[in-house]
Amino acid sequence: MSLKFRKVQLSTDRYESAAIYDVDNDGHPDIVSGATWYQGPDFVKRHPIYWPKPYGDYYDDFSTIPLDVNGDGNMDHVSGGYFGGTLRWHENPGGSGKEWREHVIDECGPIETTQGWDIDGDGVLELCPNLPNGPLVAYSLDRDERHRGTGRFRKQVLHSRPQGHGLGFGAVTGRGLGEFVVSKGWYERPANPDAGEWIFHDEFDLGSASVPVIVSDLTGNGLGDLIVGQAHGYGLDWWEQRLDARGRRSWLKHPIDPGNSQYHTLLWVDIDGDGQPELVTGKRYFAHCGRDPGESDDLGIYYFKWTGEGFSKQIIDYGPLGRGAGCGIYFAAADLRGTGRLDIVAPGKDGLKIYFNEGF
Repeated sequence: MSLKFRKVQLSTDRYESAAIYDVDNDGHPDIVSGATWYQGPDFVKRHPIYWPKPYGDYYDDFSTIPLDVNGDGNMDHVSGGYFGGTLRWHENPGGSGKEWREHVIDECGPIETTQGWDIDGDGVLELCPNLPNGPLVAYSLDRDERHRGTGRFRKQVLHSRPQGHGLGFGAVTGRGLGEFVVSKGWYERPANPDAGEWIFHDEFDLGSASVPVIVSDLTGNGLGDLIVGQAHGYGLDWWEQRLDARGRRSWLKHPIDPGNSQYHTLLWVDIDGDGQPELVTGKRYFAHCGRDPGESDDLGIYYFKWTGEGFSKQIIDYGPLGRGAGCGIYFAAADLRGTGRLDIVAPGKDGLKIYFNEGF
């Protein structure tokens, strides 16, 4: 039995990133995408934010990470882009109605997209941009004596080796706070993370990997397995981690969905309410604007349920452009209506959509 979803088209805007958070502190989740935030609970009223810079068929707006950066009680968000080469945050002005000010965090180079992970276990997200041609870096928000954000970030270069396309974080070894995964291997946390480079292990090649790469112990052996989509080609796979009696590590690739392309972003969330996470993902429509395998194929959004041995595919939406839909480069899931079920907000060059989760 599959979940039922009700699709609502919010706009035809071509922004590829969206988030869900309470912009106006009224207790209702709102939707934020590109130049606009949509006021909950009905998401009809629209408010301007700022104007992301266009570059051909793209907008330089490749993530939307909620974070109260300046500690004023209003949720801001972090973005960044490939073309502008900057990581930046957008300041929520509260109820003033003013345009959101843009603040550059760092001129770090082209960003595929950015993720927020709590790397040091202090309860606050670090910002981790995927820099295909740049080093592995993390940005920590400075906080005052009351643990509020100060608007300033501390940059840490974790390793100087170029990342490649794709980035993940999680308990690869099952020890400590977690490790980083990139397309050509993974990085082990040093004994003193604040002082030394992370240790690179060249153990696999994930190709044009998704952002994020999901790290989860699927087999129950205490080791992190990987779930990775091909962002600019065909394929969605999971990689099983094994250790032999001598402690030698190996990885075995298992296909999940080899017949669809441009799996650029993934969510690992409990979409069906059974207490276990499912994989939610779909196509990033026209990721390279006509230069990727499968770009003219039908669009789709799906969830995949782990069976204990593999993944079972369930269709949320599928069809040609105008009927099916994709999920952009950065999408979100949250309970928009207080039903106890996670709904999905999916942006993309095919517009911004809500998929209301109506249960079974």
